[in-house]
Amino acid sequence: MTTADVPLWAALPAALLLVCGGLLTLVGSLGLLRLDSFFARIHAPTMGGTLGAGCVLVASMLVSSALAQRLVIHELLITLFVLITAPVTTMMLMRAAIRRSRE
Repeated sequence: MTTADVPLWAALPAALLLVCGGLLTLVGSLGLLRLDSFFARIHAPTMGGTLGAGCVLVASMLVSSALAQRLVIHELLITLFVLITAPVTTMMLMRAAIRRSRE
């Protein structure tokens, strides 16, 4: 696969989504470094993880669909699992931290 294989109508939105996903992940990582308490830190990586991964997976779906010349939706399952499991994991971590801080 070369850059000539991907049509321009798919390459430009995919590139924009990849840049947005990378920036969201970077902002989440910086929030993890800069915020001081656990309860403040838990929000930033979750945002970067879900939105950043979502942008990358939508870009992958767009390029895969353009190259296969049909709708490719395998990435929707990955996006669904990421969007379901990330908030559940965050809630479990928050509950454990609250229970631990009470003791």
